[in-house]
Amino acid sequence: MVVSNEKKLLLPGRPLRNATVLVIEIALSFAKKRLKACATSQNNKGFYNHLGAKMEQKNRAKIIAVANQKGGVGKTTSAVNLAAALAKKRKKVLLVDSDPQGNASSGLGIQIGSLEQHLYHSYTGGVPLTDIILKTKVVNLSIAPSNIDLVATEMELISMEKREFNLQKMLATVSGNFDYILIDCPPSLGLLTVNGLTAAHSVLIPMQCEYYAMEGLAQLVKTIRSVKKIFNKDLFIEGLLLTMYDKRNKLTYQVADEVAKHFGKQVFKTVIPRNVRLSECPSHGQTIIEYDIRSSGAMAYMNLAGEFLKQQRV
Repeated sequence: MVVSNEKKLLLPGRPLRNATVLVIEIALSFAKKRLKACATSQNNKGFYNHLGAKMEQKNRAKIIAVANQKGGVGKTTSAVNLAAALAKKRKKVLLVDSDPQGNASSGLGIQIGSLEQHLYHSYTGGVPLTDIILKTKVVNLSIAPSNIDLVATEMELISMEKREFNLQKMLATVSGNFDYILIDCPPSLGLLTVNGLTAAHSVLIPMQCEYYAMEGLAQLVKTIRSVKKIFNKDLFIEGLLLTMYDKRNKLTYQVADEVAKHFGKQVFKTVIPRNVRLSECPSHGQTIIEYDIRSSGAMAYMNLAGEFLKQQRV
């Protein structure tokens, strides 16, 4: 029986597998060039991880923006669970939910639909941040919650002077009450993210081990560099966190190797594995630390918190 060329491509076997590998290799080659450009830029001095550089003001919290404009990379999952892991290690932590989706808030058991005051009101209504901060079920962990109303913030900020510094001013009023403040930035490069980067001392970048994540990383690094130049000269990258790490996937290793090759010590040694329990816990309004402390996801975030703290010289 003669099989047409078109049908051959639909049959299982070597031709289809080779084509897939070729596409991946071509895609990776383009991403490698962009990553190399980011990592070898002449403007990188002081840009990457200070490896625990001391805070100038010892009595104020270190502020870390958790950011990636690409959605679905484990950004909010990492912000929530790293905050919980740090709290578990007896650090006083504030999580700022600066994402209008409000997933960090709901993931900590906050009923976001019934909130009378939240981050939107502090951004635009002059409500003190201290009035909206809530304690969570996790000891030592508090949250500045938000909901979908936060979407309107970017439109209202446009007409304000020094609109990029709003969050910085808000956090200055509570910084002395915490050891660490984590900002869950939205998956975009708009004013909310710029506010987060302007307010932060450093940026933690979660990224999935996929080609598109590498493409997004190049754009994000460019944005961070712009914010550093214009609004926040002391901003630096705390580290890159590989998420949804799948040991069964060859592409995972390829992406991880390329990121490590170009960013070296800026990549956390701890990786966050694909884990069903991590996907389940938000629906119960719990962190992975509360939901299943023995799961691989919980152990990974506890290890990440330990690695993060070792980098700090405070």
